[in-house]
Amino acid sequence: MSGLAKLTVSVPKDLIDLADKVAKEKKISRSKVVAHCLAELAKKKTEDEMAEGYKVLADEHLSFAKMAEPAAREVAPEWK
Repeated sequence: MSGLAKLTVSVPKDLIDLADKVAKEKKISRSKVVAHCLAELAKKKTEDEMAEGYKVLADEHLSFAKMAEPAAREVAPEWK
């Protein structure tokens, strides 16, 4: 984590209670619990974006393969 900044947010009491419970169990600060949750959210967002990118790329590759197939059969008819 590069640099720290303060953040003031309003959070439902039950989530604060949960953060406090986790902090106590793990012997870390409430801030670290929140930071960990935000880091996990950022990781999930990146993974989702990568999965979408791979899907788009796979669709493009399939489209190109379908387009190139007739030419490939013409050049190398033994390819089936």
